[in-house]
Parts: sequence; structure tokens; C-alpha cells
Amino acid sequence: MARLPFDDEHAPLYSVGQVAAMLNVEQAFLRRLDEFDVVRPARSGGGQRRYSRHEIGDVQNAISLVGEGMTLVAVRRIFELEQQVRELRAELARERARRGGEDAPG
Repeated sequence: MARLPFDDEHAPLYSVGQVAAMLNVEQAFLRRLDEFDVVRPARSGGGQRRYSRHEIGDVQNAISLVGEGMTLVAVRRIFELEQQVRELRAELARERARRGGEDAPG
């Protein structure tokens, strides 16, 4: 059975207006998130921003952090650090799996 675009959390399906309405924020706020490299949505053929469900989650996190007093520069840095942590955890898991294979009796 073929996967449909809306099954993919990374499919860029939602416009700025739709996301702004969903999250009750101004469209200008979403454009600022893009300008500050906090959340960079895909662009349509006509250059319009298109958000995935994953990016909408990132926008929600950004809204929360801004609500706690963080600047957009700080939010971007937090997101960068969170990505680094995810990458390091994945690297650690790969290394543990590799070593587990070495340590197994053979």
C-alpha cells in the first residue's frame, strides 16, 4: 500500500496561513522564525513556505520558548544543541551495537 503525503510527518503540506491559524500566531512570527533560521520550511514552486507536521511541532516548541523569554537567536541555538544531542545519542547507540557484536562469544 502506497504511503500518502499526509502520512509522512516531513511532507511539506501546510501554508503559512494554515499554520498561523492552527497555532493562533501571526504569519509575521512564522516568517521571523524562518528569517532567524529557527524553523526553515520548504518552499513551493512559487516560493511560498510549506510546513510539515514535524516543522509545526518545532514552531510549537519555539512558541513555548519565546513565551519563556527566549530570543529567536537563543531558540535557534537551543534547537541546534538538541540536534547535536540527538546525533551523539545515535552515534553512541551505533558504537554500542558495534561493540556488542565484538564482545559476543564467537
